Amino acid sequence: MTKRIVPVIMAGGKGTRLWPLSRATAPKQFIQLIGDKTLFQNTLARVADPDRYEAPVIVTNEEFRFLVAEQAREMGVKLAAVILEPVARNTAPAVAAAAAAVAGLFGDDAIIQILASDHEIVADATYLDCIRIARDTAAAGKLVTFGITPAHAETGYGYIESGDTLPSGAHAVKRFVEKPNKEKAEQMLAAGGYLWNSGMFMFSLPQLTKEFQAYAPAVMEAATLAVEKAVRDLDFTRLDHDAFAASPDISIDYAIMEKTKNAAVVPSPIVWSDLGSWDSVWKLGKNDEDGNVVEGNVTVMNTRNSLVMSHHGHLAVQGMDNIAVIASEDAVYVGRLDEAQEVGKLVKHLAAKSATSNLTQTHPTSYRPWGGYTSVLNGDRFQVKRLFVLPGKKLSLQKHHHRSEHWICVKGTAEVTVGDKVQTLRENESVYIPQGEVHRLANPGKILLEMIEVQTGSYLGEDDIIRIVDEFGRS
Repeated sequence: MTKRIVPVIMAGGKGTRLWPLSRATAPKQFIQLIGDKTLFQNTLARVADPDRYEAPVIVTNEEFRFLVAEQAREMGVKLAAVILEPVARNTAPAVAAAAAAVAGLFGDDAIIQILASDHEIVADATYLDCIRIARDTAAAGKLVTFGITPAHAETGYGYIESGDTLPSGAHAVKRFVEKPNKEKAEQMLAAGGYLWNSGMFMFSLPQLTKEFQAYAPAVMEAATLAVEKAVRDLDFTRLDHDAFAASPDISIDYAIMEKTKNAAVVPSPIVWSDLGSWDSVWKLGKNDEDGNVVEGNVTVMNTRNSLVMSHHGHLAVQGMDNIAVIASEDAVYVGRLDEAQEVGKLVKHLAAKSATSNLTQTHPTSYRPWGGYTSVLNGDRFQVKRLFVLPGKKLSLQKHHHRSEHWICVKGTAEVTVGDKVQTLRENESVYIPQGEVHRLANPGKILLEMIEVQTGSYLGEDDIIRIVDEFGRS
């Protein structure tokens, strides 16, 4: 029987290129862009094949850990491990740490596939054949990358020049090419033999370890020590901070792939996009008769070749061409599709100003291990939130020094602790929590609990929480 592949999914990110839907605390892989699943969930679905794959290993960070856990739970996918990076150190240390963890979980002869969590891929027969070729090539001792057959002269991707055909059907790598300008991209497309660099890989652990030792020993040493000194926290594995931080900050391409003599590429004529800009979302979406892609509560009139998406309220667009109009809960972006690669610069501009910096960091909706909350209204000495609590979950037993709260149940059944008293709230019932009083909210039911919370006081920040008991290990 062929040994199953261990999928390693990279789930970090800064959330700048698809602003305003993606933010620093909720990058694009965790939001619904096209269809009813997030990109991360679609990635989980592609590896949910017990004949081909082991349970996935996720590499992410502290901020995203509960998003990862909840979205995997929604999919019914069991994760082998969720590895938390204490600091950002690029892809080479992340891959090295994942490799060390996989060796402990599945054996040091495992074959791993490195996947990004924010790519859109059609997993058809052609794709599965590419996976088979990559697996056979990795088993033969090559470091394998997937090269996407170019559809046009793209300047947003790096390229790979392919060489001789190998026995497995893959090709030797002649060279890697940095993101080109338009003229260079057109020249490579005309010449043939060049592929888009997808950022997906397949490695056997023995060969990967050997290459790390040859070309990036400091990365491997730091990552291995970080795994050896890691601590378990609920369902998460926290890498040791000091050990991991000691690693060089370098990508897997620069650390190994561009140096090794064993690089191979699988030409992959598949439907693929890294959805790195709004024009790529438009290209992948379902166009109407005027070339528009629309999502959410949207009306378009006399508009062509545009992307119009609303995650809040009704959005009406008239008389536009080649435009992206994206409405989130608290911000609207309008720009030309052919300038979509410039959104990152706009986000940097917003982040540099105190009045708009928060728009680049957080959504009005924040997720927690028990559910989450949406900020509805903020004012002087008060704010209103919508809390949503998953069935069977409960918030920490806590108190606040500077605010009091009113809770109104609008959906489901709530179990509320205030001081020594425990009571049940049903729809349209409410309770008052005085400033400084110990309290807790729980959902004992089988449907989502929704509460309206009105906070009043001199300070309403999230850091005014004194947790007394918390089942998620937070202080």
